[in-house]
Amino acid sequence: PQKTSFHRSQTLGYKNGFAFSRLPTVGVGGERLYVNQLSQAELDDLSNMRPMLTYGPAKPAPPSGFVPAHVAFDKKILKFDAYFQEDVPLSQQEHYRIRQVGIYYYLEDDSMTVIEPFVDNAGFRQGTLLRRHRVPKNDHGEHYHWKDLNRGMNITMYGRTYRIVDCDRFTQVFLESQGIELNPPEEMVFDPYIEMRRTPMRKYITPSDFDQFKQFLTYDKQVLRFYAIWDDTNNMFGEKRSCIIHYYLADDTVEVQEVYKQNDGKDRFPALMRRQRLPKTFVDKTKNFPSCVIEISDHEVLEWYTAKDFAVGKSTTLLGRTFFIYDCDEFTRNFYRDKFGITDFQPVEIEKKSPEEVPQVIPPYNGFGMLEDSLQNCFSLIPKPPRKDIAKMLENDKKVLRYQVALESPNPEDRKRRFILSYFLSDDMISIYEPPVRNSGIIGGKYLRKTRVAKPGSTTENATYYEPSDLTIGSTIEVFGHRFVITDADEYVLNYMESNAERFPAATLQSLRDHIRPQQVVKEAANSDIPARGISRQELDDLIVQVREELKLHKHLNIDNVRKELLQCDQGGSGILDKGKFLAALESTCVPTNALLVNKLIDLCSCGEDKINYRDFLRALPS
Repeated sequence: PQKTSFHRSQTLGYKNGFAFSRLPTVGVGGERLYVNQLSQAELDDLSNMRPMLTYGPAKPAPPSGFVPAHVAFDKKILKFDAYFQEDVPLSQQEHYRIRQVGIYYYLEDDSMTVIEPFVDNAGFRQGTLLRRHRVPKNDHGEHYHWKDLNRGMNITMYGRTYRIVDCDRFTQVFLESQGIELNPPEEMVFDPYIEMRRTPMRKYITPSDFDQFKQFLTYDKQVLRFYAIWDDTNNMFGEKRSCIIHYYLADDTVEVQEVYKQNDGKDRFPALMRRQRLPKTFVDKTKNFPSCVIEISDHEVLEWYTAKDFAVGKSTTLLGRTFFIYDCDEFTRNFYRDKFGITDFQPVEIEKKSPEEVPQVIPPYNGFGMLEDSLQNCFSLIPKPPRKDIAKMLENDKKVLRYQVALESPNPEDRKRRFILSYFLSDDMISIYEPPVRNSGIIGGKYLRKTRVAKPGSTTENATYYEPSDLTIGSTIEVFGHRFVITDADEYVLNYMESNAERFPAATLQSLRDHIRPQQVVKEAANSDIPARGISRQELDDLIVQVREELKLHKHLNIDNVRKELLQCDQGGSGILDKGKFLAALESTCVPTNALLVNKLIDLCSCGEDKINYRDFLRALPS
């Protein structure tokens, strides 16, 4: 009512000919307006406008670094201790159950989880009750935030109400730093049924002096152990066996177990006597009482075996078997010392006879395989190959001594068979090969594969094998029941033995020299170009041509038969025959020995008195 002017103040002004608006300083009626007044900060900005107008606007400072929430609050968790009450309708001992849980709030993504700690024998599912996620707060789409959590409050999640009673130190510091006033902590409520189970049960004392249940509870898992010997040597195939006697104090039962050793050859039975009460003295039986019963009761037994019936150094008969107790364990000693006052537990030394050493008998050689390989089966279950002399194998590699041998047999057909015996110096093995002979009726080829041949009379323990010193001209060797006579040898054999004369007997070397040297002389004489008996080489060739023309006239003559007959007459294979035997062989094959040209050729093939080189004679015959 005191106002007399109701006009509005002018907000349009002119300066230097330009119109501009200005803020009103007074309102209707001339009342001063404080809203439109400049603040001190705006006045300071206006006072600093002059440098900006002169030098332009200043460069703004860079913004502070932005840290996202999942980095700033990584691994930062708020932990609240809570509980909830659960009804138990079907139990007479409890009507409700208190379950303690932990509520975890993850600051990085505002998620929550509820975990119940495990309790032994709880009987219900524990662990994670609510998986980690953002828990809805109401039906409007809102979620629980850490500002909604505090001590001493109820929180409802999915129809279950949790009572928060306390939090950890980190949660308390974080909430107080954010300006939240925390309620005082409350005491955790425990389940009354679990507390009742933790209270000790009432103990009842049995007034009876002896009670089997009391004995079981007092001596449960307490066993007396005795070490004994069962002497069964009076029976056939009996022996002394080590045993362990167990006496169970809980029910006065006895068990006997046998002590087995490694490789003793016995079946490992679980027990020699099963765990049972053993009778010591029976009641006097009547005549009509059966001697065999399934079970023995207290009515038939006057006295049972007890702990006082076992002692160290005494014998005890259990079910007809006598056991001598020679020692016991420490627990048994302490029990007898406290219960019966026995202090003498001196162990008895048992004489143990050392087993007789059985000599290893090597069986005779059966003839299969090599002797060294077969002998390894007697030394180990998995035989190993015998060791070889590597230095000898490298030194004598590919060095073979060859001999010509004849089979010694009562059969005339076998006596004509010739074999080649090869002795390998690298491993002292022998192989025999029979050259095939046409129309002989015998298939040639390999007669004996490469193997070591033992001498007759050698045993398995001391086996001796054939050596090069045993292979002399005319000697007989026995190869697996077959006897062979050495009739000839290769020139390499003589050269090798002469180069290593210190390793071979003189008799062996001399026999080879006496046999091979004459053959070398005859061979050199046959291959020489010196004319024989004053006939030139041209005359000799003309004579051979004339003899071949002469023999071609005899159509009934078979040159192959002549060659076979002469080879059969030469059993030694020396190429030299007696003149009489040579002429008889020619006459048996229808060779005209009375022809002049043939007689002249025979004279040219003679080498010494009454000796004919039939190989030179065969060269002159037509092929």
